[in-house]
Formats: sequence, C-alpha cells, structure tokens
Amino acid sequence: MAIPATNRRRVTAVVTLSSLLVLGLAACGGGSEASSNTDKPIKIGASLPLTGEFSQPGKAAKEGYEVWQKMINESGGLHGRKVELVIKDDASNQNTIVADYNALISQDKVDLLLGTFSSLLNLPASAVAERNQMLYVEPAGASPKIFSRGFKYVFFSQQATADKQGEVFANWIAGLPEDQRPKTAAYPTIDDPFAVPTVEGIKAILEKAGVQTVYEQTYAIDTKNFDTIVNAMKAKAPDLVVHGAVFEDGVGMTRAMRKADFTPHWLYQTSTPSNGDQYANAVGIQNTEGVMYAVSHAPQANTPGNKEFVAKYKEMFGGLPPEDAADAFAAGQVLKAAVEAVGNVKDQAAMADWLRKNSVETILGTLKWNADGSPIGQFLIGQWQKGKVEFILPKESATTDNIIMGWKPGGAG
Repeated sequence: MAIPATNRRRVTAVVTLSSLLVLGLAACGGGSEASSNTDKPIKIGASLPLTGEFSQPGKAAKEGYEVWQKMINESGGLHGRKVELVIKDDASNQNTIVADYNALISQDKVDLLLGTFSSLLNLPASAVAERNQMLYVEPAGASPKIFSRGFKYVFFSQQATADKQGEVFANWIAGLPEDQRPKTAAYPTIDDPFAVPTVEGIKAILEKAGVQTVYEQTYAIDTKNFDTIVNAMKAKAPDLVVHGAVFEDGVGMTRAMRKADFTPHWLYQTSTPSNGDQYANAVGIQNTEGVMYAVSHAPQANTPGNKEFVAKYKEMFGGLPPEDAADAFAAGQVLKAAVEAVGNVKDQAAMADWLRKNSVETILGTLKWNADGSPIGQFLIGQWQKGKVEFILPKESATTDNIIMGWKPGGAG
C-alpha cells in the first residue's frame, strides 16, 4: 500500500523546508577543518529522537554511538585524535531535526556527521548534510526514498533498504509446502517511510505465491488504540499477520491482539521484536514465542569487533545490546573506515567516493554500497524462542536448526 498523498505532501514539504533552511550555509567543505593540532578532538555531531515517538530506539542508538566513541578513544582515537560527540535531541520531530543539523554544522562547527534514527527523520536530516556537502552515514533509515534523490553524501550502514528487508522471510514462507504455507494474510502498518515499503515488499512476494490478502490498513504515526484494527483483522481470520511497526505501536498492537484473543498462526513484525529485553518486558515474555522479524545484528556473530562491542556495551549499560545500538556502532565503523582511508576529515567528497568504491568490515558483517548510497546485502531473520532470540535464516547464518512454525503466545515460559 502506498503512503497516503497527504503524508507524501507532508514529507516533501519538510524536505523542501530543510533545503530552504540550509541555502545560506557554506556549500563547500562543510563543518570545521581538521586542526593540525592532534590534541584537538574531532567533533562528530548527530541528532537523535531521545524523546517522543521514537525515543526507545533513539536512546539505544545514542548508546551505540557512545560505545563506539569509548572504544575508539581507548584505542588511540580517530586518525590519531580523540572523538568528541555532540548529540542533540530532535524529539522525534522533522522540523526540529532540520534545525539541529543546521546548528551542528553552523554553530557547533562539527567536523563530521552521523545520522539519526528512522527514515522519517533521516529524509530531512540527510538533505541538510547534502546541501553542506558533508558525509552522512545513517544507521537506521532504510526507505528507498532516501536514495532516490541523487544525493552523493548519504550512506546507509545496514545490509539492505526497507523494500528488501523482508525478502528472506517472504521467500521462505512462499517456499513452504502447501499444507504449511499460510493461505491468507493481513498487513497493518504504521504510516512510516520505512515500515510501509517493508510490508509492501513482503506482500508482493506472498501474493505472487498465492497468499491472499484479506486485510490491509495504514494507521497514523500517533495511533495509541489498536482495538479497531485488531477487531477488523480478527473478523477476517488471516493465517499470517505482517505488521509494519516501529516500537510503541508494535507493543500496542500485540497487547490489543492478546486482549481480543486474536492469535493468527504466524506473526511477523518489523523493528519492535529487535528491542530485546525492552520488547519482551513490554509485551510479556510469554507472548514472544515464535514471533519473527528481520534483524541486522546478532550479538553472538563472529564479525569484526562484535565480541568487543558486546562486552563494552555490557560494561557501560548492562545486558545485551539492542539492534539499534549495534546499528549505530556500525555507522561509526563505516565513518572511521572512510576517515582513515582518506586521511583528512575536511575532504568529505573523497570519503564519499571511497565508500562507493570499497566495502567495510563491521559488526553487521561486510557492508558495501550502490552509487546512490543504498546497501547491497540481505538481513538475518530472527525468531523469539523460549524467551530469547535465535537467528533462523538464512541457514548459513542460523544459530539453531529449529524453527517454530508459528506464533505461540503463552509458550515462552
């Protein structure tokens, strides 16, 4: 389902506004020049949703950036200089984030930028970076719209864009024996430029495989009560629910489904189940059993720096790192690789050119990019099993051979 015209106009208007707000800023070089004094830290700026609708993943992203800063400074710094983070709170607001990135560049005089959380916020924020010709590595903005504007400085530091995020799951479902494959599906989704194309991509594959769509609905980003949606889905009795969610709405939908005693055989959600303990505590660990989702990071993965990242995160914040913290850390790894390859934080264009031509080893695996800054790769598929996450697809990356064939709330124990 396409994003409603009113929302498209809203996003376009905000992006246009972001462009107008930055026309007066310097167009070349962006940010302050790296000092020849190696005692002076490299200032790296970002604005994150630390309050508002996206505060849960926003806070996790901040933790990921802080772990990266701590580890890089302990190992001698970036290009021989300590890293100083300047992080603002955009309050999950598109207008605020435009002002924040303008301020980071023109007032805080940061040397480098890192991105924010969500496609909704990265759309306008990346426009500010582009106008100022500053490299913009973003950890969580997978909307294809971000990469369709001809920008040269934006790069996404996960494995795939939103329209491809659910491909591994959808192709697996489509390939199940007929007696196991769902016959009907429902597709509720938040009105978000990441969630919508993710759900649309899954829906296209499943419809081609003969899975009939019996319900689809896009709801407003500030929706709090999901009873009407859940009751409408229950009336259609789908075998599978594919829910395009962020976090709070994913929790709210699950709670409403349990309240209505609506238990489809399969439940797939975007983003929400990747929040680890926060997710399990919010919906009840007993209601996580069998839930499936696409995920970028596995804490147990044998990828460059992952063991050290997981240990440092536990030392600083306790527990295992949520996916959004790992994604932010990986964005830092990508930025570090570009800076060290070029050797000059002032030459942002050279860093962008280097990323287009090279791959980078990260805790998410090897990342590489198309000319438009979109990544080339595929996501893992995770499933909650017995109160913890196992990675079940693709098989070569699986942490278990067991796949629970459906959602079984009440069975996690």
